[in-house]
Amino acid sequence: MLEPSDEILIRRVRRGDADAFDALLGRHGPAIRKRLAKITRDPAAAEDLAQEVFLRLWTRAEQWSGQGRLAGWLMRIATNLALNHLRSARRHPQRALPAPPDEDDDADAGWPADESVVDPAEMLGRAEALERLRRSVDALPEAKRAVMRMVHEDDMDLADVAERLGIPVGTVKSRLHYAIRRIARDLGEAD
Repeated sequence: MLEPSDEILIRRVRRGDADAFDALLGRHGPAIRKRLAKITRDPAAAEDLAQEVFLRLWTRAEQWSGQGRLAGWLMRIATNLALNHLRSARRHPQRALPAPPDEDDDADAGWPADESVVDPAEMLGRAEALERLRRSVDALPEAKRAVMRMVHEDDMDLADVAERLGIPVGTVKSRLHYAIRRIARDLGEAD
């Protein structure tokens, strides 16, 4: 029997179908875990991040536009989560926690608060940077914007982009190079 396509399964996930979700997890889970393990080089972190990827699939399935492959969308989420994890680990290296206070001890001043909470100023800075990036991509000429999104959002390789657009691979490379330079310039001017 022919298995349902990703498109059919994602429609079912949007309606809360757990069996469709399980099918997508089985289909894409191993590749997602492999990518995360390769980026993080930490099996425990990779497993946690894989769970986050599939939690987002379950809770935000409507965000997949249907353009490109679902696998590309999931890989983009996984890659972004892994890179955020690495950045956070670099900024906030793990330290041993002090022993928790005894149950009889009323003074817990030495016990730290939840350090996993992100600083609101840092969150605002990230949101502003993402908004500048989005505006810069949106300002690109249509041909360059299409190539940029296919490569970076849909996780397509250059040959697939060329085939879909009916243009030579060299043209895809040129458009992508132009787009990246323009975005870098825009973001550099904003700073």
